[in-house]
Amino acid sequence: MPRTKMINPTVQPILMQKKPEWFNVRRRHGANYRELKGIMRDHALHTVCEEARCPNIYECWEQRTATFMILGDRCTRACRFCNVAWGRPTHVDLDEPRRVADAVERMGLKFAVVTSVNRDDLDDGGASVFAATIREIRRRMPDCGIEVLIPDFEGNWDALRLVVDARPDIISHNLETVPRLFRRIQPWDNYEVSLELFTKVKEFDPLMITKSGVMVGLGETREELLQVMQDLRARDVDVLTIGQYLPPSQRHYPLQRYYTPEEFAELRDAGYDAGFGHVESGPLVRSSYHAGDQMEALRRRRIDQARSA
Repeated sequence: MPRTKMINPTVQPILMQKKPEWFNVRRRHGANYRELKGIMRDHALHTVCEEARCPNIYECWEQRTATFMILGDRCTRACRFCNVAWGRPTHVDLDEPRRVADAVERMGLKFAVVTSVNRDDLDDGGASVFAATIREIRRRMPDCGIEVLIPDFEGNWDALRLVVDARPDIISHNLETVPRLFRRIQPWDNYEVSLELFTKVKEFDPLMITKSGVMVGLGETREELLQVMQDLRARDVDVLTIGQYLPPSQRHYPLQRYYTPEEFAELRDAGYDAGFGHVESGPLVRSSYHAGDQMEALRRRRIDQARSA
């Protein structure tokens, strides 16, 4: 008798549930999308847009924005929410910073986002490659804004300083969820280490813009989300993103519920009440979604606050 595949009963009802209407995404394979896809393949580069199956890839690539993923496509951590492949990493490609800068130049970007897999196999967690990528983009495109979405480097603050000293415009690190659920979805991460990262960034450069993101729909409560906001503001984090968790497959952490647009608006207001300079909150919001616009919105808000003071 053939064996039948068992389906996790906790996951099945949610995954098979029809997505709410506000998740309808138009798939536009336009000229810009095709060109950017070609540029990424020509330069043998990875993007988190593709690896994480981001629903915004069609919109972002049509607007000629993309998030580069450096240090390979194999992650040393197997977080339960993430679709990036887990496994033994490949060698460190020291030519990758040049190729990323080449792609940024060919795309004519005004703002570039660079992230990576976790590379716990490296002494500095890949921080030196982040720094080299920032410097190479600066050399080619001095007016291009740069955001780096970094791992925790396992609390190696000397490694973190390499990134800070390279002077990106924004340093981002996502908490992803509330403390109660943190180790369930990120078994190898540590909530307190992630918070300390923001403290260290501000110690190294008090003017550096810092940013974090959380997902909702994993079973957290509103009170827990508000506490995360307070924890981040206690570390002087400037920008917060809030988006809906969507499990990439049945083997990933189960989705508990969808948030409504009204709930996202309430969380955005709560973020501003907590003191963030800018809050991006919505069903399809991801950390790097409209990243350049987020930085400009933060700057405008700071100018307005200074004028009204």
